[in-house]
Amino acid sequence: MSLPADFLWGFATASFQIEGATKQDGRGPSIWDTFCEIEGKIAHGANGDVACDSYNRTAEDIKLLKELGAKCYRFSLSWSRIIPLGGRNDPINQKGLDHYVKFVDDLLEAGITPFITLYHWDAPDALDKRYGGLLNRTEFPLDFESYARVVFKAIPKCKNWITFNEPWCSSILAYSTGYFAPGHTSDRTKSPIGDSSREPWIVGHNLLVAHGRAVKVYREEFKPANGGQIGITLNGDYTYPWDPEDPEDVKAANRKIEFAISWFADPIYFGKYPDSMLEQLGDRLPTFTDEERALVQGSNDFYGMNHYTADYVKHKTGAAHEDDFLGNLETTSYDKNGNCIGPETQSFWLRPNPEGFRGLIVWLSKRYGYPPIYVTENGTSIKGENDLKPPEILNDEFRVKYFHDYAHALAKAVSEDGCDVKGYMAWSLMDNFEWAEGYETRFGCTYVDYEGGQTRTAKESGKQMKGLFDSLIKND
Repeated sequence: MSLPADFLWGFATASFQIEGATKQDGRGPSIWDTFCEIEGKIAHGANGDVACDSYNRTAEDIKLLKELGAKCYRFSLSWSRIIPLGGRNDPINQKGLDHYVKFVDDLLEAGITPFITLYHWDAPDALDKRYGGLLNRTEFPLDFESYARVVFKAIPKCKNWITFNEPWCSSILAYSTGYFAPGHTSDRTKSPIGDSSREPWIVGHNLLVAHGRAVKVYREEFKPANGGQIGITLNGDYTYPWDPEDPEDVKAANRKIEFAISWFADPIYFGKYPDSMLEQLGDRLPTFTDEERALVQGSNDFYGMNHYTADYVKHKTGAAHEDDFLGNLETTSYDKNGNCIGPETQSFWLRPNPEGFRGLIVWLSKRYGYPPIYVTENGTSIKGENDLKPPEILNDEFRVKYFHDYAHALAKAVSEDGCDVKGYMAWSLMDNFEWAEGYETRFGCTYVDYEGGQTRTAKESGKQMKGLFDSLIKND
């Protein structure tokens, strides 16, 4: 059981979760800055104004990465730091752009391979106010393409690009449940605007087209001279039927993955939405124009995989509710016989199940023709971790075991199942702003003392990562 000698491992973060400096050096507000101002949306009224202060501590972050032995680092750019108003005719903020150019230079000098995510949920607020942001089928893809071109031109040294992080979350959590910015939902107790039955499917479609436009620009205008690769990162849980003897539960378990992952991956690999989604959603699922299909189909050089957990899945009878986004099914932590999927964590949606990680890698590989896969996020919170202080909080044995078990499951998918996994990035390099959960939930391999000046101290999970992957990677 081993991983190839050129296997890359490291850590991942996102701009809004770690950077802070929300008003520094010309940065404009993002939809998350605006969302954080709405009372009751974020735990304890938290925001990203300071976060981990990484905008001002890039040297510290690189030193930390080196100390932990990371070979690569996945981070995202703040669109509104680069183009404060977001649009293709709006001014570029050179200070913001220069910040990322220097950061990539410094990473490369330290021997760390950068993976840049163009969009990790923090659209410029100006675009949301100007034309509805992600809901606009015409304007949003063009503005994203323009932003991508600016960045590709400025940072030719980066050879690994991700267009969107988890478009499922940008669609469902932001435009169906209202849990994420900008908070649209049909539930009028949560938001005065939104249509959960239609908006998420429109947003998902527009994200796919925007992805396709950015990839076309990269391949035609930059890849010939710079080389490199570009893809999208999709999230999804593995699924087991609640009753494996019930064919309807078996079908529902597969359908759950289709509604989460294949919603985006099928158009990219096959040029169409999954039949299960077309059947349930009908005309609420937008239709690709010929131009859009040409942009989207074939637009992945690699598959970016974010994965954390698994579920048991039970089918529902009768017609699906118009706001349903799972595929007319329910998920549960226990199967028919009372078996539990995995232990509790601080996150209600996350229970460790390493076998499911291997299972999903195999599922994806079989469905999409064994593409190269980069695991761009994988990690866990720990129940009650935020109540601990050093030195107890540094001894995160639960997370150590999670990474050990998941890394070994990945290695089996490669060495025994023939899957082509090229890299692994643990979520996260450090504790950070965990979106609607604020600073209550920690995912870091490094402890961040928010009250003590954002100082960083490596946890046991961070310290053990190098030894874990050294034991799994072939030595040439």
